[in-house]
Amino acid sequence: QVQLVESGGGLVQAGGSLRLSCTASGSILSIRDMGWYRQAPGRQRDMVATITSDGITTYTDSAKGRFTVFRDNAKKMVYLQMNSLKPEDTAVYYCNAVLRFTTWGQFRGYWGQGTQVTVSS
Repeated sequence: QVQLVESGGGLVQAGGSLRLSCTASGSILSIRDMGWYRQAPGRQRDMVATITSDGITTYTDSAKGRFTVFRDNAKKMVYLQMNSLKPEDTAVYYCNAVLRFTTWGQFRGYWGQGTQVTVSS
């Protein structure tokens, strides 16, 4: 029904930058919230940044001032620009979208497969 595909992960040195992209595809009527979460080995999955359909953003404290989330509603895409990366940012980053397929359907959250971000010191 829906696919979320992330791209843009990789290996970068501390202080470097990466931009993650996520595309939603399928018979989607509307997307409410989109965002990025991350999970480091042995830890739970935590929110990094989210953005509503109106462009209201939320960031975890460690991302404020370094990361920027933005979206293209027409293309059903969300991005995460990550600057000044630190080794502690190393994790698998997952895209999340809260969406529905019909006007009478409920909004539900969906996940991408994840993309690895590794920051070397």
